[in-house]
Amino acid sequence: MTAASDIWTIASTADAARARALLARLTADAGVPALDRARFLTAFTARVRDSVAAGGAQVGVVADQEGRLHVCVRRPDHPEPWLRTLLCPGPLPRPLPDPAGLDGVGLAEALLDADEDAAAVLDSLSEREELVSFHREELHQTNQGVLALHAELEAAARAQRELLEAERSARAAAERARRLLTFLTNASAALNASLDHEDIVRRLPDLLVPEYAEHVDLWLAEDERASADGRAAATVAAARTGRPQHAAAHPGELPGVDDAPPSALSPGRPLLCIPLGARTVQGVLTLSAPGDRFDPDTTVMLLELARRAGIALDNARQYEQHRDVARELQQAQLTELPSTPDLALAARYLPATRGLNIGGDWYDAFPQPDGSVLAVIGDVTGHGLRAAVIMGQLRTALRAYAVEGNGPARILTLLHRMLRHQQPELYATCAIARFTPGDPTLVWAAAGHPPAVVRDPDGTVRVLEAKPGIMLGVPLAFEYEENTVELPAGSTLALYTDGLVERRTAGIDAGIERLAQAVGALGSVELENLDTAADSLLKPMLHDSEHDDDVCLLLCRTTAAPPDPEPGPAF
Repeated sequence: MTAASDIWTIASTADAARARALLARLTADAGVPALDRARFLTAFTARVRDSVAAGGAQVGVVADQEGRLHVCVRRPDHPEPWLRTLLCPGPLPRPLPDPAGLDGVGLAEALLDADEDAAAVLDSLSEREELVSFHREELHQTNQGVLALHAELEAAARAQRELLEAERSARAAAERARRLLTFLTNASAALNASLDHEDIVRRLPDLLVPEYAEHVDLWLAEDERASADGRAAATVAAARTGRPQHAAAHPGELPGVDDAPPSALSPGRPLLCIPLGARTVQGVLTLSAPGDRFDPDTTVMLLELARRAGIALDNARQYEQHRDVARELQQAQLTELPSTPDLALAARYLPATRGLNIGGDWYDAFPQPDGSVLAVIGDVTGHGLRAAVIMGQLRTALRAYAVEGNGPARILTLLHRMLRHQQPELYATCAIARFTPGDPTLVWAAAGHPPAVVRDPDGTVRVLEAKPGIMLGVPLAFEYEENTVELPAGSTLALYTDGLVERRTAGIDAGIERLAQAVGALGSVELENLDTAADSLLKPMLHDSEHDDDVCLLLCRTTAAPPDPEPGPAF
């Protein structure tokens, strides 16, 4: 091997060994770390060994002022050189020694140094391997923890999804229950708002179709309709047993519902036959399902609605029976007016258009033993059968007291005493007017009743404002007084109950004023026929079709008695 200034020629294995040994000593003396030194020398040895096999190489070694060692290996068969640079912590000798100066001892020392470097590298690698093993185990534990954490997160996410689904289902169920309860409340209110059983029957299909049933059929207990089809069989079973029946090709499980006999099954949609009523069966409600089945919650709601509908029908029937009895009783009390030569009479009675329609209003007119005529108008508080019965008792007692020759005030006093003792919780108003033939003086008395209205022959209208006595039956002893007023022939007296003049939106005084105006507006043709006059008065007073109370009107018109016929010629 021939050496030039920092240029070494590598022609044999011995040259390569000397160059490696010199570089090992230089880098070791310069303080290059063993691992970096080993990596560098290993790469250099591999390069020059390949170069020797290929015919040799030149090695250029340069140490710069910054303490860096640059090594370049050039081979004739490779255009690109092999370059490496090492940073040397310590100083490098200048000039660099020649590898040819190394003898066998130097090479041996270099070999031993190489073994020490290898041992140091192996120790470092062992430490690093232990550190890598520790970090590998730590990474494994971390991976296991991450996997466990992922599993926990997945379980938590699954549990959260289940909770959300349960909450969503609970909310849907609560909303469905709220909707069904709201419908049940509104439907019950609609059914109970009417006391007409035909109206209730008409309302049921409108409430249920199409949301809760595709079709609704209602069979009432008094109906005589019969059929041999499956629907009729299930209906009869429901009416006979008092339990709901489910008729379908494939009966489902519904709460509180029995399956109809096999012969009653229908090939169409499922049918639900529910008895109407709680204590007694008023009829059977048959519904065809809006889909392929009846929802269990909806079925429970339908059972309760049918129970309430039956109660509403029962209440309507009892009401109608009560109303019919009271109406017949009241109509029996409204007797035909008498016909007198000098007093024309006309009366009207209209029941209330709301509520029970039967009240305690009544009118009467009859002659007394002395030839006078009593005109009576009265009103018992309350409505219904009891009011009609009390009205009949008052009318009968009034006639009995009048037959004894009592005047209007005395009659009212006796009626007050009777009602106070026999019916202490019931009150009545009454007005009595006495017409005496040939006497233009009207005698009258009132017990808490609205004042009468008088129209004189010249068209002047007066309201008899004398203070009336207390109502009949008030728990207080009271003596009624009589009032008198001039009533020339051709005058018209209007007696009425408060239903004619009183409205919710206006006081009774305004109604009396309207009545006075209507009486004043009557024409002579109407006054000649009191029936026509009565109808003409009711039109402006009841221009609205509905009124909350009974209306009673009694018109009395005095007329001059016809003169006695002149005696004919004597024969």
